[in-house]
Amino acid sequence: MTTTSIPLTSFPRPAARPGRDELQPDCSNCFALCCTAFGFSRSADFALDKPPGTPCPNLAADFSCGIHDRLRPRGFRGCTVFDCFGAGQAVSQGLFDGVSWRDKPDSKSAMFAAFKIMRQLHEMLWYLAEAQEHAFDAEAGTAALELRLAIRNAAKGPLPGLLALDVGTLHHRVRQVLVEVSEEVRAAYFAAGDELDERLQTGADLAGVDLRTLRLCGADLRGACLIAADLRGTDLAAVDLLGADLRDARLEGADLSRALFLTQPQLNSARGNPETRLPGGLGVPAHWRGDQHPGTRQL
Repeated sequence: MTTTSIPLTSFPRPAARPGRDELQPDCSNCFALCCTAFGFSRSADFALDKPPGTPCPNLAADFSCGIHDRLRPRGFRGCTVFDCFGAGQAVSQGLFDGVSWRDKPDSKSAMFAAFKIMRQLHEMLWYLAEAQEHAFDAEAGTAALELRLAIRNAAKGPLPGLLALDVGTLHHRVRQVLVEVSEEVRAAYFAAGDELDERLQTGADLAGVDLRTLRLCGADLRGACLIAADLRGTDLAAVDLLGADLRDARLEGADLSRALFLTQPQLNSARGNPETRLPGGLGVPAHWRGDQHPGTRQL
């Protein structure tokens, strides 16, 4: 059976929020690094095993995906969740001057290693841009800006410097800024004596829990397990969702427009509908609309 290769950029792209233009994926300027650098194991998210550093068997000669319009029904739900935050084109066009690993095979190892680091840097930049937007305290805003500038400079290369980066230390510094900003924003949602349900804590295991009757605004659910949690119709204003696991979480009709540190991959892993309200720069995943293809961010 003949398959049609569909470029990953064949669907509308939204405008980014301030400071995030370079953090939007542009697959037409990437050498399919997400389909090659990372490995995956056969599971509910992937239909087969693929070692890291090898092309996915669905990858076409033009770096497009041969089953892009039917990834979920073909067993590749994990592909529809992933977002590189623009790291793919930054590595392909910036660090490697638009010369692909197919045209220059000896660049493969360094290119894939650079992509894995760049993706982490771009995700940190995404969070820091949001922290800068929300910071009440001038010092916290300045700290977010200074870290953004330092990470952006590191991301530009040269390649040896990027590969030698202490990413763990950067993660720690970014986390400190995000926690400080989160505490400021969430505190504004509490009047004297207001308290949250004791289950709503950092890292809480809320898998499958019906949270619709609880007050959630201002909760710190950073790193919480919200797999299949029921959040339908809830208001998630100032809820810190940094690193929260939203796989199959029920978000139909929920208001996440003022949630903190929410990302597209988290939304892509959840369940929702077009009535779910989202922050600017993030979009309704295609499977929420009943579409088969993963689509791209939309406003």
